[in-house]
Amino acid sequence: VLKSSLHPDLKLENIQPKHFLRHGDVLFATKGTKNFAAWYERENAPAVAPTSFFVIRMTEDYFSKVLPEFLVWYLNHPSTQKLLKGKAIGTAIVSISKAVLEELEISIPDIQTQKAILQIASLRTEEKKLKQQIETLREKQIQQQIINAI
Repeated sequence: VLKSSLHPDLKLENIQPKHFLRHGDVLFATKGTKNFAAWYERENAPAVAPTSFFVIRMTEDYFSKVLPEFLVWYLNHPSTQKLLKGKAIGTAIVSISKAVLEELEISIPDIQTQKAILQIASLRTEEKKLKQQIETLREKQIQQQIINAI
C-alpha cells in the first residue's frame, strides 16, 4: 500500500486532473529488477505515478468484481512475478512492456473468495514477522546465556 508520508515533488497547479491517481488505481513498477504492484487509497495525499509505473485503472463494471488489493496480491505473487520476469525485455535495465501486462490472464474468483485469499495472505505475512521476531529474541537469549556462562 502506498504511504502518504512521501514528500511532494510537483506543484499541484501544474498537473492536469486526469493524471491524478484515483482510489483503487493499481500501480505496477515496470523497470528494473524489482517489479511490484501497489494500490492507491483515497486517504493518501494527491499523487501522480512516475513514468516507471503503469497505472491500472479499472472501469466501473470491474470495480464490483475485482478488489484492487486482490489484483495487487496476484501481480506480486511469486508465480506471476516469475512469468512476467521471463517476458521482460532489455539488457542494462530490464522492463516489462505494456503488451506483456495486457496479455496476462488472471483468474478472478468471486469477491468473497478474493477477501479470503487476502486474509490468508495477510495472516501468513504476520506469521512470518512473528517467526522472525521469535528467532531474533531467541538469538539474543542464547547470546546472553553464553555471555553469562563466561
